[in-house]
Amino acid sequence: MHIVDTVNQSLRRVPTWTIYIVGAAWVVWMFYLAATDQMGPEPINALEREYGELGLKLIVLGLMVTPLRTWTGVNLLKFRRAIGVTAFFVVLAHFLVWAVLDVQSFGRMWTEVVKRPYVTVGMIAFVLMVPLALTSNNRSIRKLGANWRKLHKLTYPVAVLAVLHYIWLVKGFQIEPIVYALIVGGLLALRVKLRQRRAVKPGGLAVGE
Repeated sequence: MHIVDTVNQSLRRVPTWTIYIVGAAWVVWMFYLAATDQMGPEPINALEREYGELGLKLIVLGLMVTPLRTWTGVNLLKFRRAIGVTAFFVVLAHFLVWAVLDVQSFGRMWTEVVKRPYVTVGMIAFVLMVPLALTSNNRSIRKLGANWRKLHKLTYPVAVLAVLHYIWLVKGFQIEPIVYALIVGGLLALRVKLRQRRAVKPGGLAVGE
């Protein structure tokens, strides 16, 4: 427990804007490496993949905040909004590299979305992230009230679709997307378990939702 307290005390000293700065710096650095041909023979595809993978990692990290606090005591709650917003902008960068540098035309982009399932689910995940990013501010929380929490439950289908996008994208069997799928599945199972725990009164009677 002493270790957890020490970790939480250290985390309290870290400003939330650090997440934005580090995320933006990483995006710019990766773009620089691609623009200067330092990411292999296919820099556009490599850059697209790097942005996509970081976006998925941040989405998963955002899902882990509540289970981490509940099961380990480590409190990352103050960073959750910054993690989510940074995830959106990284995924936006992933989309722009694909649309502007890879596909290069709206007509072809639409064809890819319609004909390729992995592009379809990826686009749906991206679209669902837009309202989450737009409402990740105090004004929206006050204005939407209880509806804000309902809206931000879209995070869960976003995570599932993002993992599905990754699994369909890779060629052949690769362990990494399977690991992400297991992590997201585990986090969703934990969410269900947490809801069940909160829905049970001390006397052992379940409370209907």
